[in-house]
Amino acid sequence: MSTKNMVKYTFLAVLTAFSLICNAQINLQQGKWKAALHRTDGKEIPFELKIQTQGKTTIFYVVNDTEQLKTEISKISKDSVLIKMPVFESSFRVKIINKDSISGVWVKGGSVKDLVMPFSATSKDSRFPKGSAGNASVKGKWKIEFTRADQSVRLAIGEFTQNGQKVGGSVLTPSGDYRYLDGRIIGDSLMISTFDGIHALVFSAKIKGDTIKGTLYSGATSLEKWTAVKDLNVKLEAPVTALKEGESGRLDFSFKDLEGNVVSINDQRFKDKVVVLQLMGSWCPNCMDEMAFLSDYYRKNKNRGVEVIALAYELSTDEARSRKSLQKFQQQFKVEYPMLITGVTAGDPEKTQKTLPQLNAIKVFPTSIILDKKGLVNHINTSFYGPGTGEYYVQYKKEFEEVMNSLLSK
Repeated sequence: MSTKNMVKYTFLAVLTAFSLICNAQINLQQGKWKAALHRTDGKEIPFELKIQTQGKTTIFYVVNDTEQLKTEISKISKDSVLIKMPVFESSFRVKIINKDSISGVWVKGGSVKDLVMPFSATSKDSRFPKGSAGNASVKGKWKIEFTRADQSVRLAIGEFTQNGQKVGGSVLTPSGDYRYLDGRIIGDSLMISTFDGIHALVFSAKIKGDTIKGTLYSGATSLEKWTAVKDLNVKLEAPVTALKEGESGRLDFSFKDLEGNVVSINDQRFKDKVVVLQLMGSWCPNCMDEMAFLSDYYRKNKNRGVEVIALAYELSTDEARSRKSLQKFQQQFKVEYPMLITGVTAGDPEKTQKTLPQLNAIKVFPTSIILDKKGLVNHINTSFYGPGTGEYYVQYKKEFEEVMNSLLSK
């Protein structure tokens, strides 16, 4: 056999073996599992896994209320598994203890170093312990105050649903929302949590009439006290991003897309079009929800004279790393519009001046900027709230489409 053919057959054998490993059935109990991240203070952040077997393939889902995030599974060895979250630099490296138990670590990519937290899961438990129902209710809208370790206060809105003991909804902050929360009420105690690959947090609290008091545990070490009172009229002030005084409203930028091609807002493709600029990052859960919405909107409306451009502000200036992370977004949401790598990190204090100097400040991600057919800034939105927020998401979509329809009709 020639050297060329030997290489060919060796490659095919390795590829086949790899395929068999990745698609091999993992011998784990099917159904709902309690998973938990273990903090340094001994507290745990619980969430739900759902494990299914389809043919010879085992599938893991991360479940938060009505959302199920399908993960990517690779079997590393007989008893070791790599579980990748679908879009973020976030994964689990676990060992199979037995058919009802796994343990390992969760690894989340960071700007300086990765976050690593111990992880375990069991089919023998539920997300939160079961207990007797009381008369407590959290359904409705709440004004929340979080108190940081330095005693500074930040405001938020709790938008909770309740069906018996089961609680859902979300918490909205001026910079975004905590997506799908999932929990229970036991007696006068509220326990509610979420995990989506980036957000990893659990609220515990006591309910007394129209007041809630408790603690928010987030990530490996963060801790904040929180209080909430019923308030149907509670509102948040959105961060203000605007054109600098004296600017004409015309932006000017050129960045590389994921194939390495330079794309400019001045390209012919965008002339006489209504253009949505999506300021985002592949590390940002709310950007994930906005991209799902915008990608769907673009597919349905691109023939009306609509264009969308994503400008990515990543965790590092490593172009290869940024491209790999953004490609996961592109594939997950079937994005057909350009995704551009700015080469500037989200944490860079000079990110606005380096990328869009016509603006006063980029304050939150995501931020969307809508340009009219003349290429001028018409609308800037810094308060995107996703599908976990219920009526807020419905209102966001309504206002977005009103702005777009108005500009397209001119």
